[in-house]
This record gives sequence, C-alpha cells and structure tokens, in this order.
Amino acid sequence: MIRSERKYKNRNSERLSGPGGHGRRFVRDTAVSVIAGAAVSLAVLTETAGAVTLDQVKARGYITVAIANEIPASYTDSSGEVKGSEAEVVRHVLAQMGIKSENIQWVVTTFSSLIPGLQANRFDMTAAGMAIRPERCQKVIYSEPDSTYGEGLLVVKGNPKNLHSYEDITKQGSVAVMAGADQLQMMQALGIPESKIVTIASNADAVSAVATGRADAYAAAASTAAELAKKSDKVELAEPFKDPVIKGKVQRSWGGFTFNMESTDLRDKFNEALLKFEKTDEFKKILAEYGSPPEAIAAIPDKSTKELCSE
Repeated sequence: MIRSERKYKNRNSERLSGPGGHGRRFVRDTAVSVIAGAAVSLAVLTETAGAVTLDQVKARGYITVAIANEIPASYTDSSGEVKGSEAEVVRHVLAQMGIKSENIQWVVTTFSSLIPGLQANRFDMTAAGMAIRPERCQKVIYSEPDSTYGEGLLVVKGNPKNLHSYEDITKQGSVAVMAGADQLQMMQALGIPESKIVTIASNADAVSAVATGRADAYAAAASTAAELAKKSDKVELAEPFKDPVIKGKVQRSWGGFTFNMESTDLRDKFNEALLKFEKTDEFKKILAEYGSPPEAIAAIPDKSTKELCSE
C-alpha cells in the first residue's frame, strides 16, 4: 500500500500582540484554520486510501497480485512457480500495460481472504477466477469476465455413493467445500444441512478430505474438480454430472479479476488491455491448456460484469 503523509507546520507560532487581544484571537483563529484544513485533508486521504492507479504502480516498480492456490486458476507448483490460467492471463495483460512479469509480486492466500485483503489494501488485485456475484460487487470491483464454468464433484474412486449432482447429496453422503467459495451458498440453497457440509481451507486439502472419508465428495468448479482428480488414483471426477438448478436457474459462473473499490483507474486500464487480449488466439490457447472446453471459451462474452453484478 502506498501511504501519503502530509505534515503541517504552524508558521504563526510566535505570540502576536495588539490592542484588545486581537493578536491572541489571530493565533486562535489561525490554529482553528490549520486544524480544520488538516481535518479536510485527512478526510480526503481516508476516502482515497484504497485507490491504486496504474501510474502509481509503475512509479513504485511492482504490482501485488493475490492468488488462492486453486488449480487450475492460479497456484504454485512444487518449485514455487506460479502457474494457472488466471496467472498466465494476468501476466500477458499486465505486460500490455507496461508491467513486466518479473515485476509481479505474487501473494498466496486463502480464497476467503481475497476480498478482505483487497479491502485492507494488502495487495492491488487478485487473479483467482472469482465468480462475479452481486453481493461481492458491493465489496470489490471486477474486470470483465475472462472465464466461465459449470460445477463438478470430486468423489472417491468408484463413486460408491453414486453422486452425480449436488442434489444427490441431499439424499445421501457429505460434501466438502472451500471456505468462501460459491459452493457453500449453493448447498445451503439446495437445503443440504450443515451437518453434511465439511469446510476446508483450500482445494489443496480436497483430495485427502475425500480419499480419507472425511467427506464423500468435494464440490468445486468443473475444471478444478477435473484437475484434482488427476492428483491421486484414490479419487475421480463424478461423471456424468448435472449442474445444480437453484430457483429454476442452472448454475453457471463467470469469473473475473478483482480490485479495491477505489482502484477504478487500475481496473479500467486492465479491462482495456484484457478485452484486447481476449480476442487473440493466445488467450484461447491458455484457457484450453488449463482445461477449458471450446464451448466455455466461446461463452465468455455472453455476460458482462454489469449484468452479472445486477442479477
């Protein structure tokens, strides 16, 4: 976070004399004016404390980008290198904005800490493919969508509970969800009791939660569940799978990059570069390499952030 400090010095600190005590009133009035001016300046600084502009980022020499260690969106591999579809896209977009890859400072945190972290100015933006939801739009600002995805289930090998939808869990079994993820709200909307829901810190814990029987399934975005299924021969992707229907609407998400509410300059310039990059073959190639099917890539422009924030 860039902090601005302004120091005020009372240049009229000497005692001024005059008939009728006018000098003392002048000192008092000057002091009141200085205090009032400082209060106004402090209010302005407080109102804009969360704002980060592209010029500020360039002057600073680096940008901080938070990820939630979620496969395949953005994660660190065994060597500590940051990978994933969101990470690759943000590298390309920032490069177009004049910010080199080596000047990205990655911050690894939990998914549930992404929005609070932005609000507290612990980083400048996130690259986690976070679903654009109206309630989140009240707390952060989004880029335009750069991904769209349906839901999925990671289950133990052989799928003994025969789970092929979130609705199936209402009948039998238990489900793990990541703290702060959309899937918890989906389970609650479907009427799945809290006793059947196991909360885990990150999807890195999903395989062990399912393999050891702590939960019968792990609910996540389809691409995430598919990638996790490759990590162990003790689990598999529930196939076929039916996306949940809540209030008569099939649940499908559009994800985007998020910024502090005040960082409109940075978000707007990022958007401009992102929308140009989304028209390239390189963008489509990145998403395909990380598991997005052609129809999902083609559907990204179907929704705008404005309409997703107002649904």
